[in-house]
Amino acid sequence: MSKDLNAEPVPSGFVTLGMFIIDDFSFTDADGFPTGRVLDPQERFSSLPIGGGGTYAAIGARIWLSAEEIGMIIDKGYDFPTSIETKLSIYGPDMWIFRDQPNRLTTHALNSYRGAHRNFEYTTPGIRITPKDLVGTRIPKPRILHFICSPKRASDIISEVHATGGWCPIIIYEPIPDKCVPEELPALIKVLPGIAILSPNAEEALSLLSIPLPPTPSSIEQAADRLLSYGIGDSRKGWVIIRSGGLGAYVKTLDSRGQWIDAYWSINDSKRIVDVTGAGNSFLGGLAAGLMLTGDVVKATFHASVSASFIIEQEGLPILSQDKVGNFVWNGDVPHRRLNILLARHKRK
Repeated sequence: MSKDLNAEPVPSGFVTLGMFIIDDFSFTDADGFPTGRVLDPQERFSSLPIGGGGTYAAIGARIWLSAEEIGMIIDKGYDFPTSIETKLSIYGPDMWIFRDQPNRLTTHALNSYRGAHRNFEYTTPGIRITPKDLVGTRIPKPRILHFICSPKRASDIISEVHATGGWCPIIIYEPIPDKCVPEELPALIKVLPGIAILSPNAEEALSLLSIPLPPTPSSIEQAADRLLSYGIGDSRKGWVIIRSGGLGAYVKTLDSRGQWIDAYWSINDSKRIVDVTGAGNSFLGGLAAGLMLTGDVVKATFHASVSASFIIEQEGLPILSQDKVGNFVWNGDVPHRRLNILLARHKRK
């Protein structure tokens, strides 16, 4: 069963069941000929070596929360580079729960760019992380749980949660793109009562419901109403948040009026948008953090938008540093400054 989300601020912590991936790359032109561009996935911090939806969700939450309030399991194969662990520790070693896997490779994926088109495929098998894997860690029963998977696997995860005594987390479900097709809709409908927040992106939501692309505000709102009609959350009180890129995010429940929350960087800020890889994952990590800080889904969506804004400003993860008085600074900026700007922008509407 899912929780009533706007009751009170949520205690710590947040865990994502998403995976860590070492990203490898190949680049060809539109005709399939190599461009000569090469990235070293183990040495260059800014070149996307560190990947995986779980990683980006954890960083999205870390923008707002202390490392101790976040948890993510990372399986370290025998090829896991020390340099990557060092890089991850910059964000706070306490947020990563490393598991040694000495008899297997770390999960790798190949990002193949043919012109502007990107294809993604796993090149080594991944290890699926489930709620049972949290037993014995410092956050065995987090208050907010995020996962990215098919409806079938979501059902299995929810069953594990229900089988765990004394645990009723707020569940944020992010469906994977290749399962956002009409054939998967019946399976998705079955899991909706067990989650609190469903968050596909706009293309995924429309694809699931056989609504023509490209997305428009009207079609996105239509998709949200359709998804809510199937019954999200306990007593149908759950939320749908459709992440819509430069259009922002559309937030709604069955009984409330839908609201559009702006993207911090809009379509008009193209110079600031370098790479959107991981933006959706980090959005949901930021959403979880916002829930922990405010207990309110709409307010939390502003935190989510700010988290995504830091992810899309560069290839790879944002740069974390501290100012002269010890405040954390991301890409040279302070998250609360952006939050205040975004809130002020909405008040003027």
